[in-house]
Amino acid sequence: MNLKHFLMGLGLLLSGSALTSCEKFLDVNDNPNNPVVSTPNFVLPGIISNGLQTQMFTSLRVPYITQYVVSRTANSGGNDQYFFTNAQSTNTFNYSYYQSGGNIPGMIKTAQEEGSPYYVGAGKIMQALILAHATDMLGNIPYSEAYQGGANFTPKYDKQEDIYKVINRLCDEGAVEMAKPASAEFRPFYSTNPSESGDILYKGDPLKWQRLAYALKARQAQHLTKKASYDPKAVLALCANAFKSSADDAQIQFQVAAAPLAGTTNIFGTTRSNFGGATFSTNFIKYINGTTFPGVVDPRFGVIAPTTSTGAAPGAGTSSTANLTPGSTLTDFYGSWYARDLGYYEAITYHEVKFIEAEAAFRAGDRTLALSSLKEGIRAHMKKMSGGGTFAAPAVTFPVITDAQIAAYLASAAVPQSENTLTLRSIMEQKYIAMFLNPDSWSDLRRLDFDPLIYVNFQYPTYSGSGTGPLAGKYPRRLLPGATEVTVNPNAVAGLYSEVGATSDQDYVTKPLWFDMP
Repeated sequence: MNLKHFLMGLGLLLSGSALTSCEKFLDVNDNPNNPVVSTPNFVLPGIISNGLQTQMFTSLRVPYITQYVVSRTANSGGNDQYFFTNAQSTNTFNYSYYQSGGNIPGMIKTAQEEGSPYYVGAGKIMQALILAHATDMLGNIPYSEAYQGGANFTPKYDKQEDIYKVINRLCDEGAVEMAKPASAEFRPFYSTNPSESGDILYKGDPLKWQRLAYALKARQAQHLTKKASYDPKAVLALCANAFKSSADDAQIQFQVAAAPLAGTTNIFGTTRSNFGGATFSTNFIKYINGTTFPGVVDPRFGVIAPTTSTGAAPGAGTSSTANLTPGSTLTDFYGSWYARDLGYYEAITYHEVKFIEAEAAFRAGDRTLALSSLKEGIRAHMKKMSGGGTFAAPAVTFPVITDAQIAAYLASAAVPQSENTLTLRSIMEQKYIAMFLNPDSWSDLRRLDFDPLIYVNFQYPTYSGSGTGPLAGKYPRRLLPGATEVTVNPNAVAGLYSEVGATSDQDYVTKPLWFDMP
């Protein structure tokens, strides 16, 4: 029985003569110590943490598509073999709308009424970041009729082209708010007294929020390389106003789970145990172990992945002890810097911006800028994870990456040494390495059509028996609609399939998104 209908029927049954006493009961239980609205400083932290986690939870799925990781089990029927379910998209959708996005309109309204422009700006920029990720993973998504709560459980889906326009507008409006003087702010943008509140991302620095807005606009603009309207010089202008160093990175820092908090450790770590059945793909390992670049072992080998890791092909599985974390029976994935329980999750970073700049400059014909930006992106990523250290569960000691090692790699055959030898492949494969686990790598793979001349190690999944698997030799271009929407908003979901002419779930995920078409 439909739960909403059950509750509605129960409400009607209990109404009538009891209505007057019910109203008095509700008045009596209007607790002044438990307000139903909150001030922006207490709402923004949840918007930030859950908004960035929207990308993080998508990373439970997409790294299998992009072949950062694969299943240790042969023919597992998992995402690395292009099997998908609606349930696997639910986190991406729900975090976009319920855990984070749904709180933004109310916070912005309150902040506008009280005169707190920085909170307005942060809300708009976070809204843009959330919408950008959701549309790039799912395609058309609700916006114009979203965030109405019980007033509308079945909002229409807006076209991705229109969502991209909304993202740009929100970034621009947010940056304007963040450019206002501190004297215009009614409420402190960040406070640690009596407890931490407000801007937990940048600790009250509005300039970094402006840079985030430009970084996001640059990412979205670079997605449009197939479009006739794509302008690499416009992308370069956005990059020039974006992040200036890794200190600007938009990321989540994981923490020890202390009551009443739970689930604050790394989603990729051993405590939450989401990747116990994963190992690195041979695609990824070949980039760093001296195979793709013969004789050049990446100094990140031993940090991103243990030096014993050999990887596995999608669908092939592995029983090799080489693909375990040394000294343990746990998968080698847990020997990664990115799997530290108290590590961080990167949503959008300075090194990504430099790779965007490198590609845009290359497309604009400015090879001097392209080469320098490429090298700076590599350097910044290596430097960020260069500190070394020992971490428990499992016990892993990460080596220090020295400046000399970084310099040697930048001078090696893995990196173009002249403008004449610079290629799109050399930019994209280095970006792929540095974007480890970030779902936006899938955007690059899609707009470049999984080109084997660029992604030279990428393998189409193998399957047991005959046939080419569920996608019949095609590549996945979008996630399925979230399971909650299939149940609650089925007519809108049916419209998504009809619009692209999809005859099945397997057919639907192969249909390119708007950004992925000329």
